[in-house]
Amino acid sequence: MHDTQESQSRGILIVIEGLDRSGKSSQCQKLHDHLVGNGGQARYVKFPDRTTPTGKMINSYLTGSVEQDDHSIHLLFSANRWEAIKGIGRDISNGINVIIDRYSFSGAVYSAAKGNPELSLDWAWYPEIGLLKPDLLLFLDISPEEAAKRGNYGDERYETEKMQARVRTLFKELFARIDDLDVWLVDAGRAIDVVSQDIFAAIAKVSSDGPLTESLGKLGPLLSSTTT
Repeated sequence: MHDTQESQSRGILIVIEGLDRSGKSSQCQKLHDHLVGNGGQARYVKFPDRTTPTGKMINSYLTGSVEQDDHSIHLLFSANRWEAIKGIGRDISNGINVIIDRYSFSGAVYSAAKGNPELSLDWAWYPEIGLLKPDLLLFLDISPEEAAKRGNYGDERYETEKMQARVRTLFKELFARIDDLDVWLVDAGRAIDVVSQDIFAAIAKVSSDGPLTESLGKLGPLLSSTTT
């Protein structure tokens, strides 16, 4: 990655998504260490950021200590991303690679997966329009059954196999409905170091495809639904 930093005027925005317990946080940290170890600059951002005012409210909801209306908690999650986005953009402009653990994609599908008929995938996506678009989106794909076998599963509100199955389906629908999105599906059911090598290879390919445009794109509206 050292040569990449010299040839690009800005950093790369990398988003890692997946089901709960798919290994996102571990892989984000390993990627951060890999980039820094190869002479680059990197920052690791995890959403929701539970240290901010909105993040503290979200944490109370996720740990089950308070209840929230589906719409209001969704907007809190979105606000949590919006309050951080200027700093992320500033870092990227300064040549820092930013790795995000959960982003707009999780925000939309987890809300839509609740099954509230008044909170569709389109409704959930609308507050995300205008946020920075990733240069690379990595989806750590694992079955809900395999994820459930991993440590601490079930500690938070959404960690049930039924919910995670809906989430997995909606992730794939959402990716199909976003225009010009570079999505890499990574089999997350394998050993952690094997998964890491696939991620490093994806970053290397994006870096070798040529210089990036000076500024990042923005997330736009969804395409027409692919479902019948």
